[in-house]
Amino acid sequence: MTQPSTWTKTIVASLTSYIDAGSIVAGAAGLTLWESYLKMEDPILLPFNIIIPYIGTHGLDFCTINTINKVGLLLACSSNALSAAVGALIGGRICDLYGRKVVYTYDLLFYILGMLFIVFGVNYPMLLIGYIIVGLAVGADVAASWTLIAENAPAENRARHCGTAQLMWALGPAVVLLLSAIVNWLDLGLFGNRLVFGHLVVIAFITWLMRLQMPESEEWISNKQKEKELIASGVWQKTSYWDLFTNPANLRGILLLIGVYMIWNLAAGTGGIFLPYIYEKAGGVSTTVSQALAALLFVTSCFATLFIFMTLADKYSRRIIYCVMACLYIIAWSLLMLPKAYLGLTIFTISSILMGINNGSGQQAFYQMWGAEMFPARYRAAAQGFSFFTARFALSIWSYLVAIIVGSDASGMPIAAAILVTFATISMLIGTIFCPNTAGKTLEQIEEERYGS
Repeated sequence: MTQPSTWTKTIVASLTSYIDAGSIVAGAAGLTLWESYLKMEDPILLPFNIIIPYIGTHGLDFCTINTINKVGLLLACSSNALSAAVGALIGGRICDLYGRKVVYTYDLLFYILGMLFIVFGVNYPMLLIGYIIVGLAVGADVAASWTLIAENAPAENRARHCGTAQLMWALGPAVVLLLSAIVNWLDLGLFGNRLVFGHLVVIAFITWLMRLQMPESEEWISNKQKEKELIASGVWQKTSYWDLFTNPANLRGILLLIGVYMIWNLAAGTGGIFLPYIYEKAGGVSTTVSQALAALLFVTSCFATLFIFMTLADKYSRRIIYCVMACLYIIAWSLLMLPKAYLGLTIFTISSILMGINNGSGQQAFYQMWGAEMFPARYRAAAQGFSFFTARFALSIWSYLVAIIVGSDASGMPIAAAILVTFATISMLIGTIFCPNTAGKTLEQIEEERYGS
């Protein structure tokens, strides 16, 4: 069988990012329609009470919860949060044990199944089950696909290949927002949102057919063979998942990924879920304008990925590029700290453009590349999966808290923005200070430098 070209492998793997980010934005775009159709304002009654301690004005106090908000549960279990986190944790380990192609071949079938639950959903349980299945599939697929891209990419062009996934990550939401605008203009209502989800099913099915022609990672096969030989000769022990946390080199890499990506994602995830809502409530712009601003963010992200990360990160100082991109994100959220009277279309436009540049060439682009570069093949997907798990799990908790901070009238936006600026600043400092020197090196060279021969 003729081997697919390197770029063919990269593009097929990158389509995962399109359907992942697309599913998140499609859910956000149609949330109010589903909320009305399924009457999600009615909470789920629990058969028991949950007691939550908190610090009140008079010291330690307790809050009793006996209901669950349906919209909150849907968002927490979506591909933007908890289910994707669990999927990445499980999928990453499977990738390292049994090969990238195991997940790569079957995962999208689960994605399609979950999407069909959503497309044809007629009640809340169907919608929730669909969100959970899609999230699990997306999380597992991210660990497999991002790992495969880096393992197949030439050392001198790794950033260009890894950036392709980031490009698709922006293109998916841009197309979804465009399709959402069209179906809204045609006044198709909830049926229009079903069509938007349906186009992701088509893309996933085409991608799955293309994947059937893709070979297993040569890097993984070679590493697995060497590992078996060393174990048989008695000079090596079988790797354990816990090596990620007990091996000093692994632990340093994990902490860097968490510091760069998880902390940044608290701000980025807030933008992905709440930004149009914030624009409407805090700045008084219309729904159409808020969606246009969100589309501007993702279109800007596409151009930033193409002309900054993919063009420059293989040739020039990654530390400087990372620092500049991260600082732009700090500025973007700082603008939203302004008093409500100063917020409006001009500020929101500038903020969207700066966020878009960062999303295209900032923390996530570097995280995706560093997550593959800094670990041997036997730990690579698991490390990606665990760090992705921490990011999405933390976001699921933060998403609940930030909604309370912002408030129904967005009066708490300056406080929320100040917290997000803090997150963005911490992420900028960690990535800039501890940026690994991996540019232009093969994965074998990097492994020998970090782990020895």
